[in-house]
Amino acid sequence: MSEAAPIALLGMGKAQLEQWAQSHGQPAFRGRQLHDWIYAKGVSRVEQITVLSKGWREQLVTSVPPGLFDWTGRSRELHRSVAADGTTKLLLATPDNLSIETVGIPAAERLTVCVSSQVGCPMACRFCATGKGGLQRSLAVHEIVDQVLWVREVMGIRPSHVVFMGMGEPLLNLDAVLAAIACLCSELGMAQRQITLSTVGVANTLPRLAELALARLGRAQFTLAVSLHAPDQRLREELIPTAHAYPIEALLDDCRRYVAITGRRVSFEYILLGGLNDQPRHAEALARLLRGFQSHVNLIPYNPIDEEAFRRPEPAAVAAFCQVLADRHVAVSVRASRGLDADAACGQLRRRLAATLQPA
Repeated sequence: MSEAAPIALLGMGKAQLEQWAQSHGQPAFRGRQLHDWIYAKGVSRVEQITVLSKGWREQLVTSVPPGLFDWTGRSRELHRSVAADGTTKLLLATPDNLSIETVGIPAAERLTVCVSSQVGCPMACRFCATGKGGLQRSLAVHEIVDQVLWVREVMGIRPSHVVFMGMGEPLLNLDAVLAAIACLCSELGMAQRQITLSTVGVANTLPRLAELALARLGRAQFTLAVSLHAPDQRLREELIPTAHAYPIEALLDDCRRYVAITGRRVSFEYILLGGLNDQPRHAEALARLLRGFQSHVNLIPYNPIDEEAFRRPEPAAVAAFCQVLADRHVAVSVRASRGLDADAACGQLRRRLAATLQPA
């Protein structure tokens, strides 16, 4: 972020909240109460924390720092879209009149929250609605964690997994993303293995991610998912214009360094675009490219957006692509498409409602 994030209680640990309470003339146990009401109960306003004295609550309500709706650091709901399969997309308002998308994806015995790390995105991937509007700013820690609390509240289920696959490029907001992962684990009780960080790749950043994760989290057990979307540099640049500054071989070299530092394998994501990158020859080239990696490829059938003429792949093409990879001993899976009737593709809901919805 270009400016310092406002002080929000969301994102603080128990010890930090104790110190914060004491800095406001309160005993330390008030910090522990704040922790319980913010994380376990999920309150969105300090006036809801009835265990605090009425006088202190009134004082806090009237002294909210610029850049926050409330000391808690919670956002406000602008819009909710629920698909027939239960996938729930939320559009959340920020105090500076921007909007964030987050998605709750239910499945058997699990609830995955897809969170955004930025408002917009600078990577300009042609198939992504988010990139059409460019980057407005990065999100603060509380704005990232808040998305998980919102999905938990709206869907009435404790999230089991979090994926950084929403709006934005997480590696361009690395400090806040790692702090958010730490918060999700320490304050909401998630395990790192339940968290996935997805990136299209930023030059010379993956080794730094590995080193910072070990230094700040103690380990790097979250899943790193690298978005390739093409088996060669020419096609990748056509789909991801910013890739011209980061050759695919350099990206893979950084992936190898990440594996060497963390001991964790890398997953690769590949959006299948009908007739463009979904043919058997593309699968063969992808298998050659990933030779030597202990990796997993996650194939993602494209969700169409209005601004581009890309089309969704035929089921037979998806099956054939999978078979080529499997025959070459590449671990592969296909991500089930969810919420196709609810603007499920990243950035679709935000763009569709941008002209009609504004934060209150």
